[in-house]
Amino acid sequence: MKTLTAVTAVMMVAALYLAFVWVPTERSMGIVQRIFYFHMPSFVVAAVAIYVGLAASIGYLASRDLRFDELAASSIEVGLVFDTVNLATGPLWAKPVWGIWWTWDPRLTSAFVLWLMFIGYLLLRRGMEEPGTRAAASAVLTVFQAVGAVIVYMSNRLWRTQHPQPVIGGGAGSGLDREMWVALLGCLAALLALYICLLQLRRRLERLRRETDGLRRTLYSMS
Repeated sequence: MKTLTAVTAVMMVAALYLAFVWVPTERSMGIVQRIFYFHMPSFVVAAVAIYVGLAASIGYLASRDLRFDELAASSIEVGLVFDTVNLATGPLWAKPVWGIWWTWDPRLTSAFVLWLMFIGYLLLRRGMEEPGTRAAASAVLTVFQAVGAVIVYMSNRLWRTQHPQPVIGGGAGSGLDREMWVALLGCLAALLALYICLLQLRRRLERLRRETDGLRRTLYSMS
């Protein structure tokens, strides 16, 4: 764990250097465009967290092994951090470029609904005591989150939005310069490493919480 933490710290410092020092300033939007190198990867990592949670939830439903539920809950909670970064950095970029902080277009609205799903997942788990019922209900919600992540990704491909058209995989004329690719992939790698680091810490906490709940129920039944 110490090695992972150290490597993650180095990668984060390198990512900050790539995004805010090394990569050239974008011509039309200026320095505010540098937010892109954390804005877009943070959504990718949040989506990865959702699909890790979905896979773990399916594992729980297939085996009824609560270790899968621990992984799912930990991944979704860590994913909320990255989704919040994505949602918070968007308006910081939008205000200088669009002249407004927020607009309820399909991309931003679907992104906000996805964020609410993260919050709903955590509230659902807090509201249920029985581990099996909690894990099963949480697994159902991760399915909706997985669908929501796809809707967010496809929204500016399916509908006209204030949000820019896809820069990557958007057809003719889309794409990034080589330096921008390097900065983007460097930031994405650093945030993925941070996700893995936080996930390990959160799983450890979830395991301790489950053991504590088990001891409390045992003591309650004996009293």
